[in-house]
Amino acid sequence: MLSTKGEDFRAFWTERHLCTLTTIRPDGTPHVVPVGVTLDVDTATARVITSRGSHKVRQILAAGTAPAAVCQVDGRRWSTLEGVAVVRQEPEAVEDAVRRYAERYRQPRVNPERVVIEIAITRVLGTV
Repeated sequence: MLSTKGEDFRAFWTERHLCTLTTIRPDGTPHVVPVGVTLDVDTATARVITSRGSHKVRQILAAGTAPAAVCQVDGRRWSTLEGVAVVRQEPEAVEDAVRRYAERYRQPRVNPERVVIEIAITRVLGTV
């Protein structure tokens, strides 16, 4: 699916853009927060680094897996990636996600409570 996307799509997901992560609360309402996102096109995986105690992590952990979407916009260019989110806490998964984040954005601050939300992408929407 992602492998068929062109270079504009790949470039857009490596440019430095703030994104949003949307998860669904138990009452069915959306929970939308600003985040940094990295995308591995080859594995169709989006990653968000965050703190273990955050609301979004608690929601996903409570459910085991959860529907999620990440979106970024730059003028008329936009892209939304939808899929199924899980929380990864293994040190090697966190380290890999931090490395990817540092490549796209900047080196994040030290956070011993850091975990990774991984989204297995099932749908792509957008203009790029």
